[in-house]
Amino acid sequence: MTHLQRALKRALVIGIFLCMLLAVIVLRKAIDYATEPEGDKDCPPVPTGAGPSGPVRIQPAVTASVVWVQRGGTLNDASCLSRTPVYGVVAVRELDDVRTALAFARDNGLKISVAGVRHSMGGQAFARDAIVLDMTRLNRMSLDTQARTVTVQSGATWHDVQRFLHPRFAVKAMQSADVFTVGGSISVNAHGMDHRAGSVGRTVRSLRVMLADGTVHTVSRTDNPRLFNLVVGGYGLFGVILDAEIDVTENAVYRPERRVLRYRDFPGVFAGEIATAPQYELMYGHLSTAPHSYLDEMILYLYRRDSARVIPPLAEARPVKLRRLIFNLAKQGSLPMRLKWLAEKYVEPRLEACPVSRSQAQGDGEACLVSRNHRMHDSMRHLKNSLEGETDVLQEYFVPRDRFVEFVDRARSVLRARGANLLNASVRVVHPEDNTLTYARGEMFALALYLNQSTNAAGHAHMRALTGELIDAAAGVGGTFFLPYQLSYTPEQLRRAYPQIREFFAAKKEYDPGGLLSSTFYAKYAPLVGD
Repeated sequence: MTHLQRALKRALVIGIFLCMLLAVIVLRKAIDYATEPEGDKDCPPVPTGAGPSGPVRIQPAVTASVVWVQRGGTLNDASCLSRTPVYGVVAVRELDDVRTALAFARDNGLKISVAGVRHSMGGQAFARDAIVLDMTRLNRMSLDTQARTVTVQSGATWHDVQRFLHPRFAVKAMQSADVFTVGGSISVNAHGMDHRAGSVGRTVRSLRVMLADGTVHTVSRTDNPRLFNLVVGGYGLFGVILDAEIDVTENAVYRPERRVLRYRDFPGVFAGEIATAPQYELMYGHLSTAPHSYLDEMILYLYRRDSARVIPPLAEARPVKLRRLIFNLAKQGSLPMRLKWLAEKYVEPRLEACPVSRSQAQGDGEACLVSRNHRMHDSMRHLKNSLEGETDVLQEYFVPRDRFVEFVDRARSVLRARGANLLNASVRVVHPEDNTLTYARGEMFALALYLNQSTNAAGHAHMRALTGELIDAAAGVGGTFFLPYQLSYTPEQLRRAYPQIREFFAAKKEYDPGGLLSSTFYAKYAPLVGD
């Protein structure tokens, strides 16, 4: 063997070794991106400039006969950026557990916060050194088929409610994911993909609420409407929601449709072809996050009522690992993000589950159909990950429909100038709301942005600046922003978007003069914008 041949052989061996090493690294990274996390993500605390402080320690004046699931320690939320020391967490199973916890907090000079699954992102479900009521065990429900309502205890998740109602009935309004609690959704007045129903609050017939003094009140639009409108979208500050009577509807079967269009065409398409067409019962849109069509191209998802009647049992959304892998890869740069968008346009339609087929329904031809519950039955497990040094946060803006295009143009400029890592941009419909702290004073479109950020000081500073500019962009077109997310807005931005905030905080003092019910949101902004 000549010297040249030996050199070529060595080079070949080294090349094969390097390729194998690269393949192992890529495979390992792919496994990390696709792996189900073992628990909730917990990021380092956000730098505040304040010194470290542990939870309050007191010698209780009375002993609480409640079940403590946690004493001391900290809690976090879905952002993983809100780690907060708390006095403890109480498991709520019955109405008396709430009353006892309220009395214990009042007697010992503590605050109470109300929590479900803690999917808010700014500490709205807890406060520093507070007793936190874990409502998730308060989850019983009953159905009134004649009235077409379901009465649900506030700790039940929409996942639970769907399984209870299926296959005959479905909820009218909920978020696009089913992981949230009913009480939490009412507390923020969430909205979803039914463009006719709008918010959850519009489907609530009545609520039972325990005030800070331990009294229970039944409220509705006709029975104590003022308190009803303060509790709906009241962020748990006026009372503890015990249960809610909510409208249900038929679990209809739909034929899914997709349209690819320009964002500029969407308002006209919605007004002329969707809003006036009763056969379309669900609708939402995704704007492109790929560089070549950034917030320009749009996929419109429509669900047209079909005559099929055979509805199989509910199943969990799949494939979770593949969806998680694609989503996390998209964070790594423009090429993966471009591939993610192409996959959503061309590959995802061929991979979607088909719970109801024409052959099952004994109809003509073949088509993939879904029931209302099947489409809403998604826990979004693929969004959870255990990747270090980063997290994903949600923001949402509401703008008048005739200024949607202008706002998207402004948002695109801000996001590009700031180099934001935008993972998803969803468009939905909201209607005017009667609750006191309303985010929609007219007919509006909602733009929800899902963003990736690093969890170091620079990442937090970048997200604060980005959020402030997006809030100003929305305000510039007469829009508002959603409050369940990071507390990055200034008091002036809060007053501008919610001119009723002073009235809201004044009413809080009226119904809870001792300030027993609290949250990080209330502790930060009430002293700055209240009377």
